[in-house]
Amino acid sequence: MSITILAIESSCDETSASVCVDGKIISNFIANQTVHEKYGGVVPELASRAHIQNIVPVVDTALSSANCHLSAIDAIAFTQAPGLIGSLLVGAQFAKSLSLALDKPLIAVHHMQAHILANLIADDKPSFPFLCLTVSGGHTQIVLAKAPLDLKVIGETIDDAAGEAFDKTAKLLGLPYPGGPLIDKYAQLGDPFKFKFAEPQIPELNFSFSGLKTSVLYFLQKQEHGFIENNLNDLCASVQFTIINILMKKLKKAVDQTGVKQVCIAGGVSANSGLRKALQQMGEKYGWQTFIPSFEYCTDNAAMIAITAYYKFLAEEFSSLDVSPTARAEW
Repeated sequence: MSITILAIESSCDETSASVCVDGKIISNFIANQTVHEKYGGVVPELASRAHIQNIVPVVDTALSSANCHLSAIDAIAFTQAPGLIGSLLVGAQFAKSLSLALDKPLIAVHHMQAHILANLIADDKPSFPFLCLTVSGGHTQIVLAKAPLDLKVIGETIDDAAGEAFDKTAKLLGLPYPGGPLIDKYAQLGDPFKFKFAEPQIPELNFSFSGLKTSVLYFLQKQEHGFIENNLNDLCASVQFTIINILMKKLKKAVDQTGVKQVCIAGGVSANSGLRKALQQMGEKYGWQTFIPSFEYCTDNAAMIAITAYYKFLAEEFSSLDVSPTARAEW
């Protein structure tokens, strides 16, 4: 029996819909929100309003791109957590309404679980067990994946996420939002060893990035006017090198502890060119088999929700209509 799933992602400021048939992504459409740029960050209320405006055309586009009619859908999936509660509510209520109207099963998906399983979309995918370094604006984790629905967090940040460190450091450098991609852009033109910043020493496989941000702040406060403009490329390269070095050291430790050499990255920061290159180099050096999602599946997208929902459908993990989205949720 063929399984067709319509998935909706609305956890932050992207409205996305995807159609998945038997574990293959047929369409994946994303509407970005530019309204937040002038505020230097995502404004939750504006994000919610934009989702309301975007969700119908986005779902319609995903269905038409897949040449799929609503009557062919076997289940409706949506992001339940974590995220901005107003944004999550838009996707959740839309998915519930479709589920009720079509009399089709509802599947609630955890956003971070979906980022990890985005690695299963490509034909060249990891086999189980594998390790996944999940790096986004709100999360930094190392996860041991034993099966699609058997995921265990073995390391995580105790304060800020790596993506947050990128964005907040970019703000210190006077770069516009979103600053993380700009740091990546300028870093490619700079010397990563020009400036030295703090690398917090945290036990086991956990991370910390608050000290790095403080280190950059204090360093910049000591400099003369015009220093940032004259050294922007080198500053970006040095910051990016430090963040990636912290991540790679912990990932190497996780491989050594678990013996698992199938290694993936996931999350919005996995689009960073420096991180992608570093993982490939580590893999070549230590004999790991590395996997990196295509750029389309790194940032928030409904395809990762769809592939996760496919495995939940096979396991018959359905949700009732009283399931509620939550801003924060462990898994």
